[in-house]
Amino acid sequence: MALIDKARLLAELSPPFDPLLCNQLLDEFISAESRFIQRDWEPAELDGGQFCEILARICYHLDSGILSQNKDFGDCCKYIENESLLHKYAQRRDLLHIVKVIKTVYNFRSQRGAVHISPSYSPNHMDSKLVIECVRWAMNETLRLFWKGDREAVAKAIRELLQFDVPSVGVFDGALLVQRTDLTAEEEILVLLHFAGEQGFSRLEIGKAAYRDAPTVTKTLQRLVSPTSRQAIQLGNSRYRLTDLGSKRVREHLAGKLLLS
Repeated sequence: MALIDKARLLAELSPPFDPLLCNQLLDEFISAESRFIQRDWEPAELDGGQFCEILARICYHLDSGILSQNKDFGDCCKYIENESLLHKYAQRRDLLHIVKVIKTVYNFRSQRGAVHISPSYSPNHMDSKLVIECVRWAMNETLRLFWKGDREAVAKAIRELLQFDVPSVGVFDGALLVQRTDLTAEEEILVLLHFAGEQGFSRLEIGKAAYRDAPTVTKTLQRLVSPTSRQAIQLGNSRYRLTDLGSKRVREHLAGKLLLS
């Protein structure tokens, strides 16, 4: 399995979350991330606002005990912030922190106009980056507070959610495919290892996914794990994963190669 997936997140969060709201929350989070990595700025902002609406309803449900799958965003926040009401969720400070962040995103996204500083510059990228970073924080805080399983597993999930999405890697009936034809062998394997996350891939899995002959895959892996590169490491179970140096290279030099085109 590659980076933490939706099914695992849904299983760990519902319950206590309502299954429909939880599913919607994850859909909006994944959509916002995908739009952002594809540089689709305005839809990323829209998805961020919808994510906040759904998270507000989830927090309202936990705090009031009342399930409403379409309650107004503002009304949800007002209930959580109202000190005079009966609150079922014991750690109110945590919910109040989440509400502050999602209100910032929601109001910013709603009120931001199409302001252009110059004919050649648009703030859409910066606006979208603000939104997506707040959405990421809210999603990770949600996992920290409500993940039912092992704490190391949630820590791993949070670390993996902080990585880039990889739209250029597709999974078709269980088969991995790098959907770009302009990558070098080294770039293709780095993209695959990034997609693999902390679990990594075996030599066999890399060989199946990389459209390269076996000697090329072997030589590329040897080069990436060599003392002069150290961008990948072979674990005790013989699987390969990126090192911090490898992740740094992907972030700084191969981000564009993670896109479909």
